[in-house]
Amino acid sequence: MLKSDRIIAVCGPTAVGKSALAIRLARRFRGEIISADSRQVYRGLDVGTGKVTKREMAGVPHHMIDVADPKKRFSVVEFQKRGREKIAAIFSRGHIPIICGGTGFYISALVDNIVFPDVPPNPKLRAALAKKSVTALFKMLKKLDPFRAATIDTHNKRRLIRAIEIARVLGSVPNPPHYSRNRKTLLIGITLPQEKLREKIHNRLSTRIRAGMIAEAKKLHREGLSWKRMEELGLEYRYLARFLKHEISKAEMIRQLEIKIWHYARRQMTWFRRDKRIEWFEPTDYKKIERAIKNFI
Repeated sequence: MLKSDRIIAVCGPTAVGKSALAIRLARRFRGEIISADSRQVYRGLDVGTGKVTKREMAGVPHHMIDVADPKKRFSVVEFQKRGREKIAAIFSRGHIPIICGGTGFYISALVDNIVFPDVPPNPKLRAALAKKSVTALFKMLKKLDPFRAATIDTHNKRRLIRAIEIARVLGSVPNPPHYSRNRKTLLIGITLPQEKLREKIHNRLSTRIRAGMIAEAKKLHREGLSWKRMEELGLEYRYLARFLKHEISKAEMIRQLEIKIWHYARRQMTWFRRDKRIEWFEPTDYKKIERAIKNFI
């Protein structure tokens, strides 16, 4: 008998195969998927973020995709509020919420009893920090809060400044080990040997470029997304912006992107490996994953 308060989360590094697995599980167990990806919430960021297409969804309802304007920042607090509303609605339909994504902080926001720090913006501090380079900001954060420094996007100036702002008030940015746990969630981690994951990252990047990732970035800029904001959106969009501004060549964009995506995958694993609740599988271990879910629900 299905327990009506059970949540499944599928997590792991980029390119490992989370979305395909989550869709298969949703079809098998009457699930609906909640995307936990900090960039797939934005409309128009499709090819660059690897959003699943309608065809790939195979009729499975997906939530928290295309819910925000990329010109405006969408916070984890807003994600938590709207994501929890989606979970309640999915339960009301007698279905299982399946959270799927690689943004560990977003997954924790939904499955753990997190109360986000009430640290108001400090305009004076922000103005001072804005004058510093991302390298200097990262060094500051590393001294204040080594764990957050190990998981943050080291090139995202806005996030670095906010992390420093919080750490200066609280001593550290709250991390998953300090959260009150929700024991009714099964956390399924998907992983691959390093060489296989690097190959998948390479192949997926090549596929996205062929699929029109550059044209997508041009379109976003024509529609009013500034180069500065595009850089803030990280990874693919940061380097697409630099290429389109003629700061780097196409070959250099691809080379740097592949390196940075790999570094991002390693940061994701740093985050997830700290959570001892996660049960780890390879993408081909479907029968084992299915058994784990049957025992859970």
